[in-house]
Amino acid sequence: MPCATDCCDEAGAETGQPAMKIVSPFLKRVLYPSLSMAGIFRAISSPGLAVVTYHGVRPPGYETIDPAFDGNLVRSDVMRRQLGFLKAKYTVISPDDALAWIEGRRELPFRAVLLTCDDGLLNCLTDMLPVLQEEGLKCLFFVTGASTAESRATLWYEELFLLLLRAPAGAFEILSEGIAIQGTLGSREERRAIWWDSVQRLSQVNEESRGSFLRALRAHFGAEPLASTFEKNSVSCRRFGLLTSAELRELAAAGMTIGAHTLSHPMLSLMPPDLAYAEISESRTKLESVLQERVWAFAYPFGDPQSVTPQVLAMPQEAGYKAAFLNFRGGLGTELPPYALPRVHVTEGMSVAELDAHVSGFYARLQRGAGRRAEIVETRRG
Repeated sequence: MPCATDCCDEAGAETGQPAMKIVSPFLKRVLYPSLSMAGIFRAISSPGLAVVTYHGVRPPGYETIDPAFDGNLVRSDVMRRQLGFLKAKYTVISPDDALAWIEGRRELPFRAVLLTCDDGLLNCLTDMLPVLQEEGLKCLFFVTGASTAESRATLWYEELFLLLLRAPAGAFEILSEGIAIQGTLGSREERRAIWWDSVQRLSQVNEESRGSFLRALRAHFGAEPLASTFEKNSVSCRRFGLLTSAELRELAAAGMTIGAHTLSHPMLSLMPPDLAYAEISESRTKLESVLQERVWAFAYPFGDPQSVTPQVLAMPQEAGYKAAFLNFRGGLGTELPPYALPRVHVTEGMSVAELDAHVSGFYARLQRGAGRRAEIVETRRG
């Protein structure tokens, strides 16, 4: 579950310049709308490709559990406005067009934008696909190995978050599969910190060991598996449930392209290399078996700088993919290494003007500028 912040917030976090955060509201509320309305972002944009990534659509009637936890999902009306804007001001290309460019068979058009979506939640089919069809657009959907099964599953780290959020307050300790997780469940911030520490610890083991640990955690807190609580096509099912194999084929039959997102969505940088490679390569094998078509694209789970290493970045090419996607610092004018393609991460609170700032490459320029200024300050201090 990646976290996106405003460019100056992110730059400040990376460079140790917290004062930059003061500028962020001004950018979002004043500067972005003014420059977007005037067409400045597009006028100063550079050639290249901007890859936009969603994580699905918030089903109508779903009530937010946690702003950060649910912040990756956008409302359908917001997505419709964003896609309409991208169609009007940029050139939205299909995944097939992107593959042709990657393989050197086609040049990119002016202000090219590719749409992608991660995780493969059920709402991709029930809520996002209708919006794409209304707008006449194609999207590259990255799904996990769980969507090759006939039964409904959930993302393990989302279920883990809900378990820890809803558990009784107090100290706890779980030891299973050689993994020990302990802490005191109190405030939401304390629970979120324990959750993120647990995500990192559980990313170090294989899917089976992770599943055993979650079963032990459920037993400790007297909770049922999340998927077992779903009613067919309910709001909670559409929010947390993953696509099944039949639904995945339905999405592909609607003209959408399917890419791989590992077998089980761990943080690959924390895994032993052999397990990380298996997550990458076997997810492609499973998807191709279910879809009976080529799977050429891969997206790194979480997709931030901490979730990959140089060794991990080399694995998708070895596994036979044509391209692999990160989840940060995207926009026109950015470098486009085929196995570390940057993306613009769309979140719930992102306005059309802010999206314009990201897609045009203005956001990335601010980041680079803030980083260079910080380097100069540090050099002078040294």
